[in-house]
Amino acid sequence: MPDARLASRLKALPFEVRQYLLITGNYWAFTLTDGALRMLVVLHFHQLGYSPLEVAMLFLFYEAFGVVTNLVGGWLGARLGLNRTMNVGLGLQIVALAMLMVPAAALTVPWVMAAQALSGIAKDLNKMSAKSAVKVLVPKESASAQSALYRWVAILTGSKNALKGAGFFLGGLLLTLIGFRGAVIAMAVMLAGVLALSLVRLKADLGRQKHKPKFSEAFSKSRAVNVLSAARLCLFAARDVWFVVALPVFLYDQHGWSHWTVGGLLAIWVIGYGGVQTQAPRLTGLIHGGARAVTVFWALALAGLPALLALLPLEAVGWLVAGLLAFGVLFAINSSWHSYLIVHFARADGVSMDVGFYYMANAMGRLAGTVLSGWLYQFYGLAACLWVSAALVAASAAMALALPRQAAAH
Repeated sequence: MPDARLASRLKALPFEVRQYLLITGNYWAFTLTDGALRMLVVLHFHQLGYSPLEVAMLFLFYEAFGVVTNLVGGWLGARLGLNRTMNVGLGLQIVALAMLMVPAAALTVPWVMAAQALSGIAKDLNKMSAKSAVKVLVPKESASAQSALYRWVAILTGSKNALKGAGFFLGGLLLTLIGFRGAVIAMAVMLAGVLALSLVRLKADLGRQKHKPKFSEAFSKSRAVNVLSAARLCLFAARDVWFVVALPVFLYDQHGWSHWTVGGLLAIWVIGYGGVQTQAPRLTGLIHGGARAVTVFWALALAGLPALLALLPLEAVGWLVAGLLAFGVLFAINSSWHSYLIVHFARADGVSMDVGFYYMANAMGRLAGTVLSGWLYQFYGLAACLWVSAALVAASAAMALALPRQAAAH
């Protein structure tokens, strides 16, 4: 009976809301496995004796293929429909997990890099589809359409990052309890169930353009989209340059933390980060001004934190954890505001192409940050990673000065 009542209530919801809930649930499930897989790979292969730079290189294709996927995926979403690109992303993630089920002796560096390449393609297809679908589903007749758009984007982005944080914890915990192979098998089975539901319930042709766009249209001609994309590249490189490889390896090596403790801290950080993102519409509304003023203000507020951390004694783990949490709050506000702006500035017809172009820049930033994280930490230590992070955030603020002055909804 409770299931019947729940089904009845869901049917009573507007069609757009039901589709939004399905897309969000799809995105949640994918993100949980994505976060867990990242933590599994970092901790498992470092435990096997891989250096920080070698661990970073395992993610090289994951991030590099994301650059191409976002561009091509946005174009495919406009031609084929966002439901199809989202489901293809889920299917590819299942294949990537299946590749990692082989015996430990077969987990060579090229094989793991190939699996991570598929996972990177899958992640960006799924993310691009989810973010683009929000603009398609927001009721256009609403007098407060832009405010609604910001809220929907903030909820989707924030909840996704909270689940990614849970995935970090899950990855560390599963590695401890059932080992690497058992963990990837369990996640593949869960995603297969989600894919089956999505194939049945997700609306066909969601976001597909009436005319077939040329591939050249995937490159944005909008100044606002191009500037925001460049700022996003620097913003995410600034996070990943110390967060992806350097921090977990530093805590594991220098402070003797266990796998699940490292995963737990990063999980708390990302869950809290996601929670702050859902409240970003309220927080950014405290600063009055157009898109340019708000973007520059929050970027400058973030830039000083990694520089301050680099000056503090990193041997005192309390300072590092406190700074990590503060960085998470400000980074979450910046990220959520950027995520809203790209949907706001994107074309109504062909939104997936502008969003795909933007997340291509996002993937380039993650790629640069990931490689730098391993290289800088191995040769210069965590403090160098933090200094580079501060410089990248400052560069993001400088780029945002070229955004339009026009007001954007808070």
